Amino acid sequence: CPPVITSPWAWEAELFLQLHGLLLADDISLYDLRAAPRRPARCARSFRWWNLTASAARPNPQGSFHYGTIPTSRTLVFASSAPQIAGKRLCAVNSVSFVNPDTPLKLADNFNIANVIAWDSVPPRPDGGAPRQGTPVVRLNLHEFVEIVFQNTENELQSWHLDGYDFWVVRYGNGQWTENNRQTYKLVDAQARHTVQVYPNGWSAILVSLDNQGMWNLRSASWDRQYLGQQLYLRVWTAQQSFSNEYSIPTNAILCGRAVGLPH
Repeated sequence: CPPVITSPWAWEAELFLQLHGLLLADDISLYDLRAAPRRPARCARSFRWWNLTASAARPNPQGSFHYGTIPTSRTLVFASSAPQIAGKRLCAVNSVSFVNPDTPLKLADNFNIANVIAWDSVPPRPDGGAPRQGTPVVRLNLHEFVEIVFQNTENELQSWHLDGYDFWVVRYGNGQWTENNRQTYKLVDAQARHTVQVYPNGWSAILVSLDNQGMWNLRSASWDRQYLGQQLYLRVWTAQQSFSNEYSIPTNAILCGRAVGLPH
């Protein structure tokens, strides 16, 4: 998806518009703005300079991390929806609407408190199951390289945010995502972001390197949908204890919920 340069001064104007979030895809040029809402976006625009060997404080020039050559360990397809559950309109991910527990998830995991976390209760792909509520946490291993596809079957723009990470946005598409769509991924010089949009009745694909241990929230960036349950957690973990991965819980940490009174 190469950037479109149409005149000697156009790159300056396009850069200005990029900084203001008006150009979201490489196939939308400066002179196509009126058509942009009606045209399918293909991939996130990259800030790419002419000299890719230049760097700032560290010797990692743009494009030096070859994410497109790393095999993925698993694929997760998360479909958003707004079902009726017990007579109320809620929002869900793969038919599971998130309910905040009475104990912080990190404490429940650290102290092995039962009946707080519903481990892996969100299916890795939409399975057509009945809408339900729960507190889903997906277990992942530290240093996995994961493909995540956000599927939008609704007529409104969706937006997803992942705490603790940035990720590479490798493609936007229309309709239902299939494995054949991988042939169109942008595997060189994609944009690293924390939030990605998913166009109506479309999908967005990202690649993420899970190099940050912890309990991380993956949620809708639309506050009403997040409040109504369109979120889940990713638990990135390894059995190897190391300060380079994660510190232990402080001895003076204030405990709450079902963790109150537990020794630490």
